Amino acid sequence: MVEAQSERQLLDASTSVARLQQLIRIPTMSRSDPADTDWAAFDRFRALLAELYPLTHATLELELIAGHSMLFRWRGASDAAPMVLMAHYDVVAATAEGWTHPPFDAVTVGDGPDRMIWGRGTLDDKGALVAIMEAVEAQIDAGFSPANDIYLSFGHDEETGGSGAVATVETLRARGIRPGLVLDEGGAIVRGVLPGLTRPSAMIGVSEKGITHLTLSVEQQGGHASTPPRMTATLRLARAITRMHARPFRGSINPAIAEMLRTVGANSSGALSAVFRHPRLFRPLLLAALGRMSDETNALVRTTAAVTQLSGSMAHNALAERAVATVNVRVAVGSSVAEMVRHVRRAIHDPLVQIDVQDASEPSPVSPMSGAEWQSIVDAIAAIDSEVLATPYVQTGASDSRRFTAICDAVYRFTPFEMTAEQRATLHAANEHMHVDTWVRGIGFYRHLIAAR
Repeated sequence: MVEAQSERQLLDASTSVARLQQLIRIPTMSRSDPADTDWAAFDRFRALLAELYPLTHATLELELIAGHSMLFRWRGASDAAPMVLMAHYDVVAATAEGWTHPPFDAVTVGDGPDRMIWGRGTLDDKGALVAIMEAVEAQIDAGFSPANDIYLSFGHDEETGGSGAVATVETLRARGIRPGLVLDEGGAIVRGVLPGLTRPSAMIGVSEKGITHLTLSVEQQGGHASTPPRMTATLRLARAITRMHARPFRGSINPAIAEMLRTVGANSSGALSAVFRHPRLFRPLLLAALGRMSDETNALVRTTAAVTQLSGSMAHNALAERAVATVNVRVAVGSSVAEMVRHVRRAIHDPLVQIDVQDASEPSPVSPMSGAEWQSIVDAIAAIDSEVLATPYVQTGASDSRRFTAICDAVYRFTPFEMTAEQRATLHAANEHMHVDTWVRGIGFYRHLIAAR
């Protein structure tokens, strides 16, 4: 009997993985210019989703928002305080260059616990979307009906701005719907997050940093490169970038990070455990330690700025008449866009460098780190692995969920997959891949979360 049940579970997992592979193979790459997007691929994805998950499509109501974003409604006995499970099906553009296995082949490699699935979207974010669909399909098949409404919100352009999420929020707001819980992509199950902690940690994002783009520009007379002035436009711009880099933003321990440290301190050993348990008392020491520990921990405690694009002259022998740098800024919780701009202006200290703010977005409010909604996520994590320690943290990347803070007080960012540092480094890069076992366990997480509604 036990052997037969085990064989069935293996068979179910195998068919689930096969469905994930089929959906990863559709190249739903989002582009900055919608005119460059292959919308036919998005249409194929939705059509295949309907084919692979017939019970979900027969039971839930589906409407398209902003042309391509999907909003499913699973009616419960009550429409009060519904849960929204989020994901997005657009992916960052990729070619086969630099990949061990082509990004849209969705091959699996290895056996047993070492088995991996490779492909663009496995981690970001089709893996979560398909796991949610697997969980919903299985719960419907088991005869489950929720006590409260459940919505599935699947965006089509999260990677390029999130207009689908904006439109979805406006749709729900217009209908007077205020969710009790929203869960989107974000933190994962990781190991070695801080010294002294031996247990794996489920990093649940209770807020996310603001995201803003700055343009630094210098305009001056051009000319022939054979007779350059002492200060060219490009040199002045380079000096501004160097000055900005030399003056990092001041660190701070916001409430979410303080609670993360206290949680880790209470469950770790070693010299730093007492320091973690008292973040206010040891604030200077912690800021110094987190700033040096890793790029990830440094980003948790301060605003960061990275120059991502540079432009200058159109010819190799002509001086630039306009030199421009694009700076991607992630604004720390507790700070603001205005405070960030003041810091950058003081750091550059050059009136000839023009600073313009593009696409400003403030940090998200901090969601509750206790209470029923928080506990429902913690319980679902424990259901798939009782050894995992759930802890709040601040999400450093942007997600569609930030739009939902306008209509929900309990917005969380967590993907129920264990990811190594190597795997996290493949997000938005070559060789994105994940363990098959952790993806299957993630389905269990969503099933438990749904069952609790």
